[in-house]
Amino acid sequence: MNQDHRHLCSDSASTVNRKAESLTTDGTIVLPLSDKDFSTRDSSPAIQITAPHESRMGSVEAPAQVGFAEEIGVGTERRECGAEATGKIGRKNVDRPEDDRWIESMRNAVRSAGELRRLLRIDVKSGETDGRDSDFGFPVFVPREFAARMRVGDSNDPLLRQVLPVNSEGVEVAGFGADPVGDLQANVAPGVLHKYSGRALVVTTGACGIHCRYCFRRTFPYNEAGSRRDAYEPTIEYLRQRSDVEEVILSGGDPLTMTDAAIDSLLEKIESVGHVRRLRIHSRMPIVIPSRVNAFLIERLRRSRLTAWMVVHCNHAAEIDEETAEAMARMVDAGIPVLNQSVLLRGVNDDAETLEALSRALMECRVMPYYLHQLDRVSGASHFEVAADRGRELIEQLESRLPGFAVPRYVAEIAGEKSKTRL
Repeated sequence: MNQDHRHLCSDSASTVNRKAESLTTDGTIVLPLSDKDFSTRDSSPAIQITAPHESRMGSVEAPAQVGFAEEIGVGTERRECGAEATGKIGRKNVDRPEDDRWIESMRNAVRSAGELRRLLRIDVKSGETDGRDSDFGFPVFVPREFAARMRVGDSNDPLLRQVLPVNSEGVEVAGFGADPVGDLQANVAPGVLHKYSGRALVVTTGACGIHCRYCFRRTFPYNEAGSRRDAYEPTIEYLRQRSDVEEVILSGGDPLTMTDAAIDSLLEKIESVGHVRRLRIHSRMPIVIPSRVNAFLIERLRRSRLTAWMVVHCNHAAEIDEETAEAMARMVDAGIPVLNQSVLLRGVNDDAETLEALSRALMECRVMPYYLHQLDRVSGASHFEVAADRGRELIEQLESRLPGFAVPRYVAEIAGEKSKTRL
């Protein structure tokens, strides 16, 4: 069975207000620590949600309920890049300062399976979930922007399947474990994973903007293996000592859950290491909370002496709506190359038509399809696995339908290997 890893959502230096459904600590928006399941009014004709407001003490609390349409807008007049409009909940732009909207999105995220099902008017299905809404030690966390792209009433929606806990997560399956890609053996210094020649990965934070149920780091010991509490000094010292490292990859968690000031500080430290030439940021935030790609982030990456690349994570064309496309356009227009990596997931994108639609949507957004990953065999994710032979068949079909640059490399990450393994 999976262990409970809620304690990994923050570190011992954090100050937690238990009334708040999210908190800020050391420059990072930390994941929710509460199991609270918000109630909704089933009698209302509109889907109901709660929105945050500031209390007298500065913490984020849940106010009176408001209609779903009031919070994120309902309509079909938006232009989408790859997603079907029919049956989806639309969104309108929210009139808030661009640099701050993403923080409100983190505070207002959906935090239970029950709340997510109520928003989408989905009943519990026997054999998939149960009334206890168990999260199997990995809390539910879904931005409402992402939930807005799901089809109401469809329990098989491919976006929903990525984030809704199911009973299969609690089943032990041989070959699935806590560290499927050998991160711990590559943890050569606090906050550093060094697997491949010329590049090192910095574990910036354990916080994410969304909890994907197939996450290969869902049990990673961020407190013990990271260096954020030490202002990343052990990480920077390791980089200084390794003159062969010319590229630093920021990962996590998700590095873009760090505040602008925290990102600025960390980049200054990395820029001070003279032999580092390139910066790569791996983030799901531009997809799930596109307002995170704000003016400060763009300008900070533009003025860095490091050549900056952004690698986003998108598994299905329906994840790309107008605001997501605009966020990626802001990066590309600023001269920041954007690549995409996805994971082959059963019931989400395991057919040629879906993968083709994803590549075409990415091309329209000027994003390069980079990797299609074979599922990392982390405990609790066995129900997502697609056989490698099937994956190879899908790639062959894509090669006959798409230009070569739009066909992602089909790879697996195998612990101890010196590179990704082409499948």
